[in-house]
Amino acid sequence: MSAKKDTFLKIHPKDNVLVALQDLPQGTTINFEGETFTLTSNIAAKHKFSITDLQAGDKIFMYGVLVGKATQLIPQGGPISTQTVHHASSEFHLGERKLDWHKPDTSKFDGRTFMGYHRADGSVGTGNYWIVVPLVFCENRNINVLKEALYDKLGYKKAKTYEGDVEQLIELYQAGKSAQEILNADIAVSDDKATSKRLFKNIDGIKFLTHEMGCGCTRSDAQTLCGLIAGYVTHPNVAGATILSLGCQNAQVSILQQEIALRDKNFSKPLIILEQQKVGTERDMMQQALKQTFAGLVQANQVQRQPAPLSKLCIGLECGGSDGFSGISANPALGYVSDLLVSMGGTVILSEFPELCGVEQELSDRCVDEEKANQFMKLMTAYNARAVADGSGFYANPSPGNIRDGLITDAIKSAGAAKKGGTSPVTDVLDYPGKVTSPGLNLLCTPGSDVESTTAEVGAGANIVLFTTGLGTPTGNPVTPVIKLSTNTAMAVKMPDIIDIDCGTIIEGEETIQQAGERILEYIIQVASGEAEPKAVQLGQDDFIPWKRGVSL
Repeated sequence: MSAKKDTFLKIHPKDNVLVALQDLPQGTTINFEGETFTLTSNIAAKHKFSITDLQAGDKIFMYGVLVGKATQLIPQGGPISTQTVHHASSEFHLGERKLDWHKPDTSKFDGRTFMGYHRADGSVGTGNYWIVVPLVFCENRNINVLKEALYDKLGYKKAKTYEGDVEQLIELYQAGKSAQEILNADIAVSDDKATSKRLFKNIDGIKFLTHEMGCGCTRSDAQTLCGLIAGYVTHPNVAGATILSLGCQNAQVSILQQEIALRDKNFSKPLIILEQQKVGTERDMMQQALKQTFAGLVQANQVQRQPAPLSKLCIGLECGGSDGFSGISANPALGYVSDLLVSMGGTVILSEFPELCGVEQELSDRCVDEEKANQFMKLMTAYNARAVADGSGFYANPSPGNIRDGLITDAIKSAGAAKKGGTSPVTDVLDYPGKVTSPGLNLLCTPGSDVESTTAEVGAGANIVLFTTGLGTPTGNPVTPVIKLSTNTAMAVKMPDIIDIDCGTIIEGEETIQQAGERILEYIIQVASGEAEPKAVQLGQDDFIPWKRGVSL
């Protein structure tokens, strides 16, 4: 049986492997560039096979970069797998500036605006949230007490719960049903409704952000935590904040105030800070928190959506549960969106530094000056060294799910992940938990861990996050809409409750990367204007995990 040309793909002219776009059985004849050979094994969709014989030690290229080396003979048509290949990536150095890029045609979006919340510092929010945050984990319980008191009463309870399902299970138990009978029982789908309408129509939500840091850690971790929280307090999607402090922890109120001033020297949003050791009893603290927060909500509700240019969008780029199609469908589509937005004066954040391993040379060469190029290389080198010191370098980044679906080395994963950043010059390089100040493409040092990286991107100022996934990841954020894009149609069909946009259309040949990118940007405008609600928002996916440096990949 001969494979059709559109059942496999060579990504870059320099590559010496092909990607299977669908399952290809052993013995399939491959006709490629005037040469014919057969597959020596079954090749699952998303996985790769060799174009030529490869000897042990031979280099393997994908996306035009080194992604691994053969550990044994791989015959022509043989599989690229963890049994035959190990991670390898090229060294990098300070090179010449390469700032030419493929600037796209933006005429379809000329003059377009979104309806956003304008802030005193000139930024524009795509949402209007009040946040309640502890400076230390000792205050998590008090945060949850406030949530119980405020969340439902103010009308922010999500419509879908599973209380009705539990009630049906209770009825079965009380009727004397056995455990097996309960397992076999049909449970009717609950039709739960929100308890009440929103009291404050211009406030999209009140969000309660708990964490496990603030004390019992290094002073550096405490400073970093305060910087991250300051990033959320000053975020364009945040109208005001309530901060609870115990008083004796490493993450002091004074540090938070310093970090806020670094990000917004003229900060003027409503900010409530309460220290339990100063206030006294829990009841006194809760009453003060409730009254002051409610008064702040009244003030925040006065802000309304107004037109804003697309240049006020700051897009965070993220991927999680990646697969072998990520680098050829959803990620390049995001790259095109990135280039569109940069061309219109907007801002883009590319993070997940362990997933830029192997493309350091290209990205450092794209930095607008040598200082930023050196900063990027320094951060990459130091991060990998810390990971190695903890017993696991960048090479260990791919998860079992990544490997199962074709991303068998970190360099393969990274080369595809970097496609999210498009082709524009890198205007700035930031260490965590920095805040973006330069329009254009920004590199932000974060782990590859989905939630930690998304948390950091929002802390840096992202007012929309684009999140690609090939396996399905239900990640969201408390204050910034997270738009989920599938790399393949099968997953979008299987998990429609978490996917907003299917980019498997690119694999199927139904649209080009450019067409998909324009479709994505149209949806971004709807979400930014409050006209569309991504699935992560609908599900209440309010994930917030600060990064503890040196622990996560």
